[in-house]
Amino acid sequence: MPGQQVRLDEHRIEEEPYYLPIGDEITIAEAAYYEGAPLLLKGPTGCGKTRFIQYLAWRLKRPLVTVSCHDDLSTSDLVGRYLIRSGEAVWSDGPLTMAVRAGAICYLDEIVEARKDTTVVIHPLADDRRQLPIEKRGELLTAPPEFMLAISYNPGYQSVLKDLKASTRQRFVALSFDYPVPEKEIEIVCREGGLKIDIARSLVKLAGMTRALKDSGLAEGASTRLLIQTGKLIARGIPIQNACRAAISEALTDDRELLAALDEMVSSLF
Repeated sequence: MPGQQVRLDEHRIEEEPYYLPIGDEITIAEAAYYEGAPLLLKGPTGCGKTRFIQYLAWRLKRPLVTVSCHDDLSTSDLVGRYLIRSGEAVWSDGPLTMAVRAGAICYLDEIVEARKDTTVVIHPLADDRRQLPIEKRGELLTAPPEFMLAISYNPGYQSVLKDLKASTRQRFVALSFDYPVPEKEIEIVCREGGLKIDIARSLVKLAGMTRALKDSGLAEGASTRLLIQTGKLIARGIPIQNACRAAISEALTDDRELLAALDEMVSSLF
C-alpha cells in the first residue's frame, strides 16, 4: 500500500456551502493550510464549526473526511485494522489513513469525546513531521502537502476528564467560534431557514434570551442550528409556537420549570 493512490470522490463537496464569514477565519485557515499547519476549531454547539470546515474544503477543492468522535472511538477506528475476509486477514484503512493517503482534509469533530489514546496518534501528524505511524503494518505514512488535519471541541463542556492536553493544543492553529452577532445571525436564519426577516429577528432575540439562562439551569442556550431548524418547520407551515416548542424548548431541556419559562419567552415574542 505504500504510495497507493486513493481517490475520495464521494467526499468532495461540489456545491458551495452557504457560510457567512464572521471575521478573518477564512484567511487564517487558508494560510494554515498552505503552511501545512493543522486547525483547532473551538466554540459552542451549533455555532457553525462544521459548516465552516465544509466551506473550507469546498474552497480548497479537497475531499472532506469527517469523524464524529465518541467515547468508544479507538486508535484502530481512526487508523485501520485487519478484517477477516474469505478466511484471510485483510487490512482496511481507517478514515484518518484514507484522508492522509488521498491528501484530504480530515475533520475530527468533538475530539475530546474520543478515548485519550487516540490523541497520541495525531501528534506526529500535527507537527512538522506530518507523519502517521501504522504500527500494525509497520508502515509510516508521510502526509502529502494537500492533507490537512482539523479538530473541534466545545469549551463549554470542558472538565478535568474532557480537555485537550497542552501538548496537543500547542500543535494547532486555533480559531475561536461563537454565535454570530444578532444582525448576522438574522441573515443566516433568513437564508438557511427560509424565513421573513421579522420572524428571523424574533427567533434570534429568543435565542439571546435562552443563552442568558445558562446560569439558571440551562446547559446551553439555543444555537444558530436550532434556529435554522425552527425556521424550516415554520416554513413548512408548522405554527410558530409549536415549531419553537419542538425545535428549541424540547431540544434544550426536559425540566418542566425551564420548559414553562421557555414557553413564556416564546409567547412574549410571538
